[in-house]
Amino acid sequence: MRLVTLGVGAQNSPRYAPAGLLVAHAGVRVMIDGGPGAEPRGRLDAWLVTDERAELIGAIRRLAAARGLRPRAAGFRKNGVRIERRPVVHTNHPTYGYRIRAVGHTVVWAPEFSEFPRWARGADVMFAEGAAWDHPIRFAGGVGGHMGVLASRTRPGGSRSGASCSRTSDVRLSERSPEARGLPSGRSPLTVRRSS
Repeated sequence: MRLVTLGVGAQNSPRYAPAGLLVAHAGVRVMIDGGPGAEPRGRLDAWLVTDERAELIGAIRRLAAARGLRPRAAGFRKNGVRIERRPVVHTNHPTYGYRIRAVGHTVVWAPEFSEFPRWARGADVMFAEGAAWDHPIRFAGGVGGHMGVLASRTRPGGSRSGASCSRTSDVRLSERSPEARGLPSGRSPLTVRRSS
């Protein structure tokens, strides 16, 4: 299974295209979220979204329509790829994340939430909001928000470390036998390549 992030930003980000994930396996290609500047080249089988009322939905609808698709918050199954829509707590209307399964691996796409989704536990890889909040952000009226995430940690001696952000990451979850690769039984290798 190949997973390619085509954007890592928010709507109107001055630096990055909107967050999107391309899932590809066994000839199947599914885009999740994205938008202008974060749309894949080539054929797609489906275009899924986490929020059918998102600020970028009009632009995503136009991009998907040009490919003969209609973006929707829904599940998807084809050729061993299973993408399950799962609810997240984020705003005052239904919003979702996705649990993606193929080649014995589970991947989660949950770009925005105010409470960690229980259904995401145990995933091999999780793509989640990485905003630099050191406290939760609550929407007016208490209808949702963003979970607090520490952007950096202080190491002994006072130096700081933090996660880096790239415009594109290419993650491959291998079908090869773990034993053939010298890995513990039941686990396959994970490869991440980054490019800017």
